[in-house]
Amino acid sequence: MRTSDERRAPSLSHPAPPEPERLAVAAGVFALLSDPTRLHLLWLLAEQEADVGRLTEACGASRTAVSQHLAKLRLAGLVESRRRSRNVIYSLADGHLRRLVLEALSHADHVVTGEPFHE
Repeated sequence: MRTSDERRAPSLSHPAPPEPERLAVAAGVFALLSDPTRLHLLWLLAEQEADVGRLTEACGASRTAVSQHLAKLRLAGLVESRRRSRNVIYSLADGHLRRLVLEALSHADHVVTGEPFHE
């Protein structure tokens, strides 16, 4: 994690080939995405920010499970939270994650429906 002094403007290009540290971080992201409930929560948050109650209703998991998944995602830096009155509102941390989640589910849609893949 960078400190405020080390932050810089976002880059649209990323180094290639990836070194071991970047591969390990990416693998960690995929490990968190491998749980269907967490993936569902991230998909919901890709659409719009929400609180635990709304996420619980939308994904069908228990409130306890949703809270635990959100805690893992927050600790990993994949989601952010903020207080609004008595509620905690969750959102995705960045656009890369949003695109990754949407692309993974688009790929799954092709596999499930048999629709041909495209670029």
